[in-house]
Amino acid sequence: MKSKVAIVRTKPSTVLEDYHRLMNLAEYQNYISKDVDTALKINISWHFFYPGSSTTPWQLEGVIRALKRDGYNPELIHGCHNRTVVIDAHLGERENKQINVIKAHNLRNIHLYEGEEWIDIREAVGDLTKKFLCLNEVYPKGFSIPKRFIGENIIHLPTVKTHVFTTTTGAMKNAFGGLLNEKRHWTHPVIHETLVDLLMIQKKIHKGIFAVMDGTFAGDGPGPRCMVPHVKNVLLASADQVAIDAVAAKLMGFDPLKDCKYIRLAHDAGLGCGDVRQIEIVGDVDALNENWNFVGPYKKMTFASKCQHLIYWGPLKKPVEWTLKTILAPWSYIASVVYHDMYWYPKNYGRVEEILNSDWGRLFANWEQLQLPADDLSVPGWEHVGDKPLKLDKETSKMIRKAFRVLGTAIREAPEFSAKKSKKACK
Repeated sequence: MKSKVAIVRTKPSTVLEDYHRLMNLAEYQNYISKDVDTALKINISWHFFYPGSSTTPWQLEGVIRALKRDGYNPELIHGCHNRTVVIDAHLGERENKQINVIKAHNLRNIHLYEGEEWIDIREAVGDLTKKFLCLNEVYPKGFSIPKRFIGENIIHLPTVKTHVFTTTTGAMKNAFGGLLNEKRHWTHPVIHETLVDLLMIQKKIHKGIFAVMDGTFAGDGPGPRCMVPHVKNVLLASADQVAIDAVAAKLMGFDPLKDCKYIRLAHDAGLGCGDVRQIEIVGDVDALNENWNFVGPYKKMTFASKCQHLIYWGPLKKPVEWTLKTILAPWSYIASVVYHDMYWYPKNYGRVEEILNSDWGRLFANWEQLQLPADDLSVPGWEHVGDKPLKLDKETSKMIRKAFRVLGTAIREAPEFSAKKSKKACK
């Protein structure tokens, strides 16, 4: 059957109706069963708000309302988060106002690393492990995935953006933040092959897989954090994780099969369609004719991303990379938090000022005052988004205090330290 990707142009006044239309154009009800739990895999690429980086509140709101409107039981829908050692998911869901939406609809909010059982991959998928491109070599002793994922539906909620490791990032990369634990950075040298292995796992364990991608904001440059944000006003949806990433890549101005290795590998493995010419596009089809001419993540890399490339693929690989798999690894977590949260974010307020004065920026700024009644599913969107533009907290001291808390958490909960604590507790 031919892969299908829906694309819809949107604006605040119609965005909720647009999400409902989008998902049904992509025939999501054929893939997402109503009789099992559905995880909404929220994307938090930065625990601070930065346009284009993380799942938007209207994206989450639109998907939840579409599900409820189409007869899905809210008791079988939950928000889903994992964590990395440098991203605080609890801070992120507050700063990006995702938790506001979850609470408004009285949904469960599950952080996979808090009290959830994880199961050995061999027990979860059996002989499928023999087909992995790289994960057996990265984790020779095996690894675990969340047990609750087995038999669940999952709806990924990525945004349209570039990435310093994979050129672009979207639905396939969103699974990276759900299936693997804190040692997922071990896979960075083989990140493209990792994403293919993770897609194989998803197809094995989930009852249904779907992705809804927000392109109201889109990010160009050394993403998924330090980007140049743009207002693009498009939404994408598909049951084919490869196809939706391919269409997003084309919109950004890339050749999916040539420029995005993970898309090409997944396409060649038969896990989805990465050739846009072979994908059925539905909805506002003419939107696909746009070429945003993004420069991509490699032309103006940050100091941090240059260092990452040197360590994973350059001359520092041999002398430095080994430290990332030992008790010495927290040096890299500290460096990331100090650079991104304490230096880059406060320094680059001006980069997003124009974006924050957009209709989407004002909607975000005024979200608490504009949040709609959860039981009124007929509202198409926000006719008025408020007059107050979003002003990022320019009191640098407050931001640095938040960054210090993140830094403390990164050190305290570093997997290298927690593993040692576990061993001591067992003695």
